[in-house]
Amino acid sequence: MSLDLNALNKAELHIHLEGSLEPELMFRLAERNGIELPYDSVDALRKAYDFGSLQDFLDIYYSGAKVLLQEEDFYDLTRAYLDRCRAQNVTHVEPFFDPQTHTDRGVAMTTVVNGITRALSEAKAEWGLSYGLILCFLRHLSEDEAQRTLDEALPFRDHFIGVGLDSSEMGHPPTKFKRVFGRARDMGLLPVAHAGEEGPPEYIWQALDELGVVRVDHGVRATEDATLMARLRSEQIPLTVCPLSNVRLKVYDHMSQHPILKLLEDGLKVTVNSDDPAYFGGYMTENFEALRKDLAMTDDQARRLAQNGFDAALVPTS
Repeated sequence: MSLDLNALNKAELHIHLEGSLEPELMFRLAERNGIELPYDSVDALRKAYDFGSLQDFLDIYYSGAKVLLQEEDFYDLTRAYLDRCRAQNVTHVEPFFDPQTHTDRGVAMTTVVNGITRALSEAKAEWGLSYGLILCFLRHLSEDEAQRTLDEALPFRDHFIGVGLDSSEMGHPPTKFKRVFGRARDMGLLPVAHAGEEGPPEYIWQALDELGVVRVDHGVRATEDATLMARLRSEQIPLTVCPLSNVRLKVYDHMSQHPILKLLEDGLKVTVNSDDPAYFGGYMTENFEALRKDLAMTDDQARRLAQNGFDAALVPTS
């Protein structure tokens, strides 16, 4: 009998909380906050999730985030994601949140952080979830704006363990944020960054050497650089790979082309994650199931991928 992938104990290290905003919840929050959405129905919104690129997705992602205004909205968003984690036996999470997406709209940092952390704390108390929260900077904005965001977040320093870098990759190399990442490291914050999804292998090198990241988010384009592959293997630098996301955003045309299992067998520390599951068609279990269906992932490979998630965690997982 094949391994039950839903029952498999899993850790998720690459999940944007704003990207778990399901259409049904988006409409409920829009109604609660008196916001008019540019879609007539949940079905019409889902039909818009046909992305030709990362930017196509981000346009809808940022538009949807506008319904998040009150502390209760951020709580409901996070709680809905964590309930799915519980149903899929995801027992450790290190979610990203994008404060600039909200503070630039006039939402207070305290509103964002309090709503998110209340849900995380409840999940820890109710079913023993372990977690670490990561604050991400938006790379299409300036480093000065990232510095101000870090300043604004300092009163909440005890609530997050690291900093990350996300949003539009092309044209925004990691080196653009070298100073703010250095400052964050000096504060004891653990650095991670998106690199090598749409951006070239050079962006992965920059994330490692200029930002000092301890984990690379995505990183799949490392396959284009043999020297980089050797470094990732020898240093066992984790890659938080998001299979369904990579296909939906046209990094690969079909899951059968995805290199995750090759990376695993080549000795790299690759992990499975859902990225923005409300938009990309699946949470953790669905990502594992896609690998079994289209890449003939074995039960042994599934177990190793799942264990890599725990091994690559930034905080203790038990």
